[in-house]
Amino acid sequence: MECKIKNDLGTIFISEDVMMKMVGYSALECYGIVAMSGKRATDGIVEWLGRENLSKGVQIRNVGDMLDVDLFIIVEYGISISEVCKTIVETVRYKLESMTGVKVRKVNISVEGIRV
Repeated sequence: MECKIKNDLGTIFISEDVMMKMVGYSALECYGIVAMSGKRATDGIVEWLGRENLSKGVQIRNVGDMLDVDLFIIVEYGISISEVCKTIVETVRYKLESMTGVKVRKVNISVEGIRV
């Protein structure tokens, strides 16, 4: 899947991997998030992913001409999870829409763990 944006000057193609990294960087800018998380399908063990593996903590899906985004995160202990998630949703939606022009329908967040 790739994003296709048409304007008066031509067409821009943005790869799925680039869009997933945009989402990952946007999420990690938010206060209270410690890391992205990814689950191994084979054994269900949660992996903690650094900045070089941001796209593994993100899934995106086309829904018509909009996107649904799924994030798997680790949050800081003692921080309000609901406030962290609210900030992430707003930040990811704003940054992805402003950078690509594609509308975001939903941002779903799965908190996979906490870290002190």
